[in-house]
Amino acid sequence: MSADIRILLVEDDDQLGAALSRSLIQAGFEVAWVRGAQDGDLHLRTRTYDALLLDLGLPDGSGLRILRAMRRRDDRTPVIILTARDGIEDRVLGLDEGADDYLVKPFAVPELHSRIRALVRRSAGFAARQWVLGDLVLEPELQAANLKGEPVILSPREFQVLYLLARSAGRVVSRAQLEEGIFDLGEEPESNTIEVHIHRLRRKLGHRRIRTIRGLGYLLESA
Repeated sequence: MSADIRILLVEDDDQLGAALSRSLIQAGFEVAWVRGAQDGDLHLRTRTYDALLLDLGLPDGSGLRILRAMRRRDDRTPVIILTARDGIEDRVLGLDEGADDYLVKPFAVPELHSRIRALVRRSAGFAARQWVLGDLVLEPELQAANLKGEPVILSPREFQVLYLLARSAGRVVSRAQLEEGIFDLGEEPESNTIEVHIHRLRRKLGHRRIRTIRGLGYLLESA
């Protein structure tokens, strides 16, 4: 699943930020790293992330300011606070302001990776390694899919599209959200790329499983 998880890291310490970015990328995450509250807020307003790793002590303001602002606008991106503040009152404040998890520096990097994966699974409504959608089963960490007990052979991009639809099963996902989720920043997709992947998924999974909601996007039936 890591390869499909897009992380925003807001950390002003150059040494720690570089080390965390490197470890996350090596673990298969996609990472955007910024050093200030203003840049962090801008990224959250203009791009979609699966999780936010947030330092509290930033040079241009508290990380709590970012957290409050995103929750006020109903941005539900999962947030893990990374901070040296280890007081109970600091933990309580961070969680009460809308953080989902809290790690005190220094921490074990493998634990951070595990917490990110667990948090993203929970935020998508799936607490297990297998996502069961009727007779369709996804295993994000293996990038594998099974339909009626039989493996479905998918290209990496096809699996990414299916993963994004499954994460919002029963709800509409726009074409722009799908493009943003499968292409790197600056990469220009061809105009019909999403349609091609949807067509191939329908051919492999059944044409009625993925609905086109005209003018809005696509919806994967939840069962």
